[in-house]
Amino acid sequence: MSRPLAEYFSSVESGDAYHYGFAPIRDFLTFPYRSNSYDWVITNPPFRLAEEFVHQALNVARVGVAILARTVFLESIGRYETIFRHKPPSVFAQFSERVPMVKGRVDQKASTATGYAWFIWNKAEDRTGPRLAWIPPCRKVLERPRDYL
Repeated sequence: MSRPLAEYFSSVESGDAYHYGFAPIRDFLTFPYRSNSYDWVITNPPFRLAEEFVHQALNVARVGVAILARTVFLESIGRYETIFRHKPPSVFAQFSERVPMVKGRVDQKASTATGYAWFIWNKAEDRTGPRLAWIPPCRKVLERPRDYL
């Protein structure tokens, strides 16, 4: 995720739980980040830790947080009580096509039955409630042959 983000942002700092060849190993949940120390936190957290990532990211980010997670992250009384009830995302952006993900690598032939969405908190936006958006099919347009080297 860091490589494409670096094409759009002037500075990208990355960390990962495992060495995938781009970022240093760093545990997002235990690293001593200062509050409001980054403009944005953009991540695809492990699903079982996604709730904790949201809480940490909202503390670390000045401007906003974008979490790529399974669509079912919306479901749960616990997440409703600890996140969505008091800090709902500004935008819930559902992928209209399936986004295949393979741990630690990209695979051009991968497929999935799992739905994914971006959960985006923009701290500057009015808190009138989340906006629902659909991400149109874009995989074929955005993928590049060098993504699979």
